[in-house]
Amino acid sequence: MAVKGLEKLKVSGLQMSDNIISIADFSQPSSNKRLYIIDLNNYTLLFQTYVAHGQKSGKEFAEKFSNRPHSYQSSPGFYITMDPYTGSNGYSLKLNGVEEGINDNALNRDIVIHGAPYVSEKLIGRQGYIGRSQGCPAVPQNLSHEIIETIKNGTCLFIYTGQSSYLQHSALIN
Repeated sequence: MAVKGLEKLKVSGLQMSDNIISIADFSQPSSNKRLYIIDLNNYTLLFQTYVAHGQKSGKEFAEKFSNRPHSYQSSPGFYITMDPYTGSNGYSLKLNGVEEGINDNALNRDIVIHGAPYVSEKLIGRQGYIGRSQGCPAVPQNLSHEIIETIKNGTCLFIYTGQSSYLQHSALIN
């Protein structure tokens, strides 16, 4: 599905890189390393690590999704990475949601990739799942800079949920 959506984005004329794709598989529990960053030119897995979902999306599993500001829920679908910047969460990466009505409020919602101390194996050991964000796909702090440098400036991120409501409404995977 991720590659199919990437191909449709390229055909649409959107300026983007097509050599790297990131997939956050929110159908898996947050205790799994469910973020995959893949080099499509060399068919290699560059990263496989933990990724947080929104506080109000669920605890161990992401089950609820929203495109609304202040919902503290994650949004599924396809994003294009933008410029990195340094903000309140340190080095971060802006995400542009490209699916109308599904994730197109990502910039207004300040949905970004950033490192977070609550994305850790230590927390999984204590409570059985990683901490949750305000809707951002947060990653482990020790990997955040390297991940952001790898995927910045026009690569594709696909947040997969497995929910039929998204799968039926996405023009990029249908």
